[in-house]
Amino acid sequence: MVVVASLRLPSLTSLFFASSRSTHRAPAALFRRRHSSRRQPFLAAAKFSAQSAASSPPETTEELAVNLKKSSNSSKTNQDRVITPRSQDFNAWYLDVIANAELADYGPVRGTMVIRPYGYAIWEAIQDYLNVKFKETGHSNMYFPQFIPYSFIEKEASHVEGFSPELAVVTIGGGKELEEKLVVRPTSETIVNHMFTQWIHSYRDLPLLINQWANVTRWEMRTKPFVRTLEFLWQEGHTAHATPEEAEEEAMKMIDVYTKFAYEEAAIPVVVGRKSREETFAGAVRTYTIEAMMGDRKALQAGTSHNLGQNFSRAFDTQFMDENGQRQHIWQTSWAVSTRFVGGIIMTHGDDAGLMLPPKLAPVQVVIVPIWKKDDEKAGVLNAASSAKEVLHSAGVKVKLDDSDTRTPGWKFNFWEMKGVPIRIEIGPRDVASGSVVISRRDVPGKQGKVFGISMEPSTLVGYVKDKLDEIQASLLAKATSFRDSNIVDVSSYDELKEAISQGKWARGPWSASDEDEARVKEETGATIRCFPFEQPAGTKTCLMTGQPAEEIAIFAKSY
Repeated sequence: MVVVASLRLPSLTSLFFASSRSTHRAPAALFRRRHSSRRQPFLAAAKFSAQSAASSPPETTEELAVNLKKSSNSSKTNQDRVITPRSQDFNAWYLDVIANAELADYGPVRGTMVIRPYGYAIWEAIQDYLNVKFKETGHSNMYFPQFIPYSFIEKEASHVEGFSPELAVVTIGGGKELEEKLVVRPTSETIVNHMFTQWIHSYRDLPLLINQWANVTRWEMRTKPFVRTLEFLWQEGHTAHATPEEAEEEAMKMIDVYTKFAYEEAAIPVVVGRKSREETFAGAVRTYTIEAMMGDRKALQAGTSHNLGQNFSRAFDTQFMDENGQRQHIWQTSWAVSTRFVGGIIMTHGDDAGLMLPPKLAPVQVVIVPIWKKDDEKAGVLNAASSAKEVLHSAGVKVKLDDSDTRTPGWKFNFWEMKGVPIRIEIGPRDVASGSVVISRRDVPGKQGKVFGISMEPSTLVGYVKDKLDEIQASLLAKATSFRDSNIVDVSSYDELKEAISQGKWARGPWSASDEDEARVKEETGATIRCFPFEQPAGTKTCLMTGQPAEEIAIFAKSY
């Protein structure tokens, strides 16, 4: 008998949402568990789900206890994992997936998260790719302290104004009040410039190209796991140049690195462009961005590259002697992507069954599930499964053999689908006898995605699996691109823009209006200029707001 658990928990607003109350009633289970020895992920899913915004009041502790007891009792024979359908509540779905796929859990401090091994493995795959690209483009890794003197933040006026509301400040150390307050790193431009001033003296010291992998603290009021948390992980590149042209070239080069990563590795078809003045990084001259459309059609700023000009070098008096013997301030850039990209991957590709990971970033690309009923079938099936694993592993495929005998094959199918593994290989007694396997694709559900009779012969199996991994990677990008393009509306008036935004879509139209007009759009629609895309249509254009000539089109959207 299948028991469907419906768990209702009070809002955990004190952990992830500062100003909303929520109650989430889980729908019928999409994932069934037959043992109760590992209930924590299911309960964690309910905890994350409870954070989604809703208007009904939370339950009392007594009601919670009753429901937890009922759930615990029913799980003794059959435990369900619950994933809210995306179409029903996108935020609840997102939190359910994070918990059930064991990507992260909440930390003891409100707004923080613990990244679990599977989630961190995705971040490691991102690191592995970018580290290679950074070094190929001449950058070296290093590390700066996370404590920054408060006076450093104050030196660049727009920088302190932009970050002041988000700063975490240390005033006591070693039991004594500090002589100067310390800021816990929100970003590193200030401390980097302090050190650049000591390292750069001549044009011979330039360019200076560095990167660091670090944690960052920003005291966000409304948080969302991976997307916006008090502390997150990122890389931040910092470079110093002798000319403004070199700095601009660097800023463009790095946004191109991010764009290629998004398309080729994450299968996310980002829109790349320049930020408006209002959305430009505090202290930068220009900010370039890659904007991704999530499954709920909100925009996610997935990576940025800033041309800092001489703003920070003037504030810190970071100068060098040029070839003519003249003292000049350096020209700088900074650029970053963070664990926010993990959230972007979840929200771009996931479905009602859970994660759907692009093969190039998946911690496990292939899972092998052996199937047997009789004891005398077990050894032969496991031997064949082990051989298949070794063949694929030797060929560089990230493969896992799930040979545990405490779960049914059906449970394993659903579990690994929920974890987003691109390919599943099934091997049973008949497959052993015929020397073949059954292969299922995560991105094509049901019988359509299942192929029988694939030979176990090493070269055949490896070739087929690698081809399918490439197909899945391309398919995910194509699907996301189609979704993005079908949800961008070209507009020529403010009324059309408002209508597009009210439908949850992105609005694309000519823009040459003022910063005040941009603020009005944000206030009246909740949308912001995500970017002025690099790809611009030819011909004359008329601003959708003012009716005046416009040189560029802009994209407006609601965002995370």
